[in-house]
Amino acid sequence: MRVRLQLFLIFVGLALAALAALLAGLWLGYHHLAQAGATLAAVVRSGVMAGFVQAGVVSGFALLGLMAGVWLLLDMRFAKPIDQLAGDLRARVHGDVTAALPARQALHLGDLGPAARAASDSLAQTRSALAEAVARETARLSGENARLGALLADVPAGVLLCSADHRIVFYNGLGVGLLRAIGPAGLGRSLFDYLHAGPLQHAYGRLCATGDVDAASDLLCSTRAGARVLAARMRLLQPEAGAAAGYVLTLQDVTADLNAAARREALVVEMFDRFGRPAANLATLIEALPKPALPPDLREALQGEVARLGQAVTELSQRHDQSRGEDWPLMLTRASDLLDGVAAQVAGSGVLLSQKAAPLLLHCNGFEVIGLLTLLARNLPARRFHLSLEEDGSDALLRLSWQGEVLALADLEAWLAQPIDPAMPEISGRAVLAAHATDIWPETTAEGEVLCLPLRVARRETARPDPVLRDVVYDFDLLSGARNASVAEARLDALTYVVFDSETTGLLPDQGDEVVQIAAVRIVNGRRLKTEVFDMLVNPQRKIPAASTKVHGITDAMVADAPPMAEVARRLHDFAAGAVLIAHNAPFDMQFLRRIEGQIGLRFDNPILDTVLLSAVIWGQHETHTLDALTHRLGITIPEEARHTALGDAIATADAFLKLLPMLQGRGLTRFDEVLTQVRQHGRLLKDLN
Repeated sequence: MRVRLQLFLIFVGLALAALAALLAGLWLGYHHLAQAGATLAAVVRSGVMAGFVQAGVVSGFALLGLMAGVWLLLDMRFAKPIDQLAGDLRARVHGDVTAALPARQALHLGDLGPAARAASDSLAQTRSALAEAVARETARLSGENARLGALLADVPAGVLLCSADHRIVFYNGLGVGLLRAIGPAGLGRSLFDYLHAGPLQHAYGRLCATGDVDAASDLLCSTRAGARVLAARMRLLQPEAGAAAGYVLTLQDVTADLNAAARREALVVEMFDRFGRPAANLATLIEALPKPALPPDLREALQGEVARLGQAVTELSQRHDQSRGEDWPLMLTRASDLLDGVAAQVAGSGVLLSQKAAPLLLHCNGFEVIGLLTLLARNLPARRFHLSLEEDGSDALLRLSWQGEVLALADLEAWLAQPIDPAMPEISGRAVLAAHATDIWPETTAEGEVLCLPLRVARRETARPDPVLRDVVYDFDLLSGARNASVAEARLDALTYVVFDSETTGLLPDQGDEVVQIAAVRIVNGRRLKTEVFDMLVNPQRKIPAASTKVHGITDAMVADAPPMAEVARRLHDFAAGAVLIAHNAPFDMQFLRRIEGQIGLRFDNPILDTVLLSAVIWGQHETHTLDALTHRLGITIPEEARHTALGDAIATADAFLKLLPMLQGRGLTRFDEVLTQVRQHGRLLKDLN
């Protein structure tokens, strides 16, 4: 009910109660007279009753008049202004009225009037500011939309945006050009009207299985008409709640490039063959010549030159073999997923397949390798196979073994000439081998017949071991004197940061452990720059223990050709110039950098922040402050394949710091020196941890 009606009803109730009380008083007075022995007639004759009635009537009207006066006063000064104020406020909230509230409207309402006017003025100012902000943002977005449209129209790659059911919802200029070369382009049409579905579905399934919106998959796909080969990159879009994720597909026609690469490859192979055979023949001829035919000095010189020529051809051929396939877009595939894919493909054809995979991540086109192995398994006369993938030096070796007939090379070559998928006749088994810069061959072993297929290893898979304490004591000095005086007074969001992490041979740097990988990312203006990344393997010049490899997945073969720590430290010093260094448990990582300073002639005297200490500032020392615990509290997911890699942990630490930053500012810590004062109170935490 409205305030005025409520007030009116209250006073009506009070008036009725007052009249009731008056009548009760008259009745009590009459009752006392009756008890005194006076009869009603005597009371009436004496005029006492008339006095009672007259007093009651006068008192009743007086009470009613008083009630009405008080009600009218309260109604005019309080109830009516409250109703008017409520109406005026609603007009300004819902009716978009911008005029100020009348100053005398709530004159008798105490602080309610000024509070209402302040709220009204604040609402008007907020609306005005919001309208201006929306106008500015609309103008900015319109400009960005125009620039983005112009950029995407001219970007040297086709860009398609597809829904979860693979229907095209956006394309740029080059994208529509690629589509129109195959058929009529149209929004809402299926992507598979233009491109073969197999590689795209395989890549989409892999990305969905990772559940990481930042993951991307590189693949090769081909057109349904025209036999064009396209290099593609697929990246999932952030899905809406309960909906499947769409994806962005960038496409580039690499048919001519691949043909040119194939011609160059054939030319290089022919060159090595033409040089290698004459060198070998020369060596044989020199040995076959009678000794008197050549003077000893000349014979020795010729033999030396021929040997050096043969050695040069061999070394160059090996270097060429190691670099083959680097220009091909190959994605990261888990070995177990690859073998599972083959098992799923052959399951419906009556083939029994057992499997065993080493914990490796491979650089390969999973769809093509699965298609090749499926093609071979279906053509081989046996129906029972064992498929294994094992580490072989710096590579991996796929072995498809069976009991039965020896495989003839002619049959193998005939099968390799067949397409791996009837829908993609242009991709034969031999083309798959060429794309991966590898070969396949049969062997006869004690266990039976085997087909061997080498593949490139990216790195070993890593488990998620329990957090370990890094055994090193370090006097953590976050700020290094005069050089960083200006940093001390700088706002946190105005500084540039370099977040880094390292993987090592062990946890005892003072006992000879070395770095095997170091990575860093840059944060500028409160944003992690995904394009500014430092990531290098390091040759530790010592063996990597198996226990350490189990953690970070880095083997001796992977770092054999990597640069030493001195060179990597120089590059990191350049990358981090002028920035604040951030690490999780920084004393451990800084120990390796400090001890190399004398050798490289440079000092890592950057200001340093430690996310262990920042976590303690926010949650207190009683909490667990490992990187896993911190990222879990902050809702940050580290992909399984990225955990315990230097780059994966550096990215996770950077994302954690970006979430800690506003939390520090919310506690009033906006400057570097203010944060420094707080983290020094928790300095003992690092010493205890280490």
